[in-house]
Amino acid sequence: MYNEKTLIDKLKVVGTFAAIPLFAFTVVMLIPLVLGVAMTFTTWTGFSGSLLEFRGFENYKIAFTDPGFWDSMGTTFKYVVFTLVFTNVIAFGLALLVTSGLRGQNFFRMGFFTPNLIGGIILGFIWQFIFTRVIVYFGEATGMTIFQASWLADPDKAFWTLVIVGVWQSSGYMMLIYIAGLAGINKSLLEAADLDGANAWQKMLKIQVPLMIPAFTISLFLTLQRSFLVYDVNLSLTNGGPFRSTELIAMHIYNDAFLYQNYGSGQAKAFILFLIVAIIAISQVRIMKKMEVES
Repeated sequence: MYNEKTLIDKLKVVGTFAAIPLFAFTVVMLIPLVLGVAMTFTTWTGFSGSLLEFRGFENYKIAFTDPGFWDSMGTTFKYVVFTLVFTNVIAFGLALLVTSGLRGQNFFRMGFFTPNLIGGIILGFIWQFIFTRVIVYFGEATGMTIFQASWLADPDKAFWTLVIVGVWQSSGYMMLIYIAGLAGINKSLLEAADLDGANAWQKMLKIQVPLMIPAFTISLFLTLQRSFLVYDVNLSLTNGGPFRSTELIAMHIYNDAFLYQNYGSGQAKAFILFLIVAIIAISQVRIMKKMEVES
């Protein structure tokens, strides 16, 4: 009887602690999601007292027929591809560098991670100054024509400023994930490869990379999520310009919903983005999980 009562008390305690995060998840995530999806079928403008009417799939029709939505989506996919590749290649290279026994490697780890600690708005303004003043001054001083005019004023080059800043900000964070993956590799495997005469390149391709698939899974997932939903850097660095050539999808949705007061169609676009990101992220995780091997 005593054991049964103790078990019941423990279950109550566990249930109480489980209820707290469940309540937070319901209030912060689940209820807003349900309400947001419901609003995509109405005429709500986002303001209290506004006329609320059911309009079916009209908001989705507006979203799918809006060329600006698809232009921003195309720019975002382009941005995601480049940041995904560059961020993870650089992050993996930095992880190899700071785990190779380099003198002062802890200092370099801290230095590479620091950009991730800077808020996106501040980061955008810092790099705006660099692209409009520092790089232009450098171009005029050296005579390099590619740097003599601000990249932010050129529709073709402005996109690459977003990529550069995004990669610079995220690489250090992803580096930590790859460092953890490298630290988890059994050293005896690398020692055995050394005895077999394998060079550093062969050890990386045949041992380290296959055993680090879980780290790649996490890093690719986080990079995808960050790249699709980036807004703060986009706002402070280019503000979507010039001529909306760098307006990523998160900024387009925000402007449509809150600046132009098309809350219904803006919410519909947000839900479409949610579905696209969810499908891509889930597919990426499933594919990477099948590639995992055991040491």
